[in-house]
Amino acid sequence: MTTPRTTIKDILSGGSSFLIAAHENPDGDALGSSVALAHVLTELGKDVIVYNASGIPDYLSWLSLPCPVVHELPEMRPEWVICLDSGDLDRLGDEFAESFSRRGSINIDHHLGNPEYAEINWVDPSASSVGEMIGQLAQELDVPLVDGLGEAVYLAMVTDTGHFSYGNTSPDTMRLAASIIESGLDVGAFNARLQNQWTLSRLHLTSKAYERAELHFAGQIATIEVTQAMLDETGSTREDCGDLVNSIRRIRGVKGAISLREERPSLTKVSLRAAGELDVRAISAELGGGGHKNAAGIKLNLSLEDAKALLLETASKYLPDGEA
Repeated sequence: MTTPRTTIKDILSGGSSFLIAAHENPDGDALGSSVALAHVLTELGKDVIVYNASGIPDYLSWLSLPCPVVHELPEMRPEWVICLDSGDLDRLGDEFAESFSRRGSINIDHHLGNPEYAEINWVDPSASSVGEMIGQLAQELDVPLVDGLGEAVYLAMVTDTGHFSYGNTSPDTMRLAASIIESGLDVGAFNARLQNQWTLSRLHLTSKAYERAELHFAGQIATIEVTQAMLDETGSTREDCGDLVNSIRRIRGVKGAISLREERPSLTKVSLRAAGELDVRAISAELGGGGHKNAAGIKLNLSLEDAKALLLETASKYLPDGEA
């Protein structure tokens, strides 16, 4: 039976030129899946370019690349454009969204609610990560999950599963990870490269952010916030804020964690995480964002304080009756 997955497999085999794009400000799944697919296509002898509006974050600069990662779109459109880990076109950046053509496009994603904006759409919310989906394609195309390819797929999976600790970790996820390790991945060296990337400025920022952490609704919701002044004072970047939301989720009794970062006086970047049954995707979606049940995000055209008040008001509706 023909499915989007089998159709994409045939296109990867039969096509000649590809552009791979993932959401701006890429995390390990966005960049890992992009690089993994580029490795697959390079192994198949294809012409490939990886595009990301934000480029490669410093903490992932060690990743082995089979081709350039560009932050400007090429003048000549390739035969196929493949969008990864992007629940909607806007996540790919303004330039990409404005020039996008549905014809000759592929959308590979695992976000529930993806509007299937491409000509061919493979959306699997049961997958732990897009990297896992790319790893499955590689196996079906008989491309070994070794060296840079295996490392990129593993990066994507550990990012979106919290090092295999979240509820989206499935037996298939673990089997794929095991096959990569069996193929030669040094897990200890990999984790050292991924995790030992802190700077002193990040440590100082984290200390200041922890001082602003708060609990709400009898300890069920935790918030943490970063202002532009905090970034300036510590010499930090937005990349240094990435793990704050996961830190406060570890507080005993917390069901949902919210981090807020001031991008401009009237624009706030929000990340939401959940432990257990709280659906942070529903909270995010109500305000125009998206994501997964246990991990979601949104940008709000509000000051940090106004965004925080709105999020707490919205989150209270999703707590069990009588607990808000």
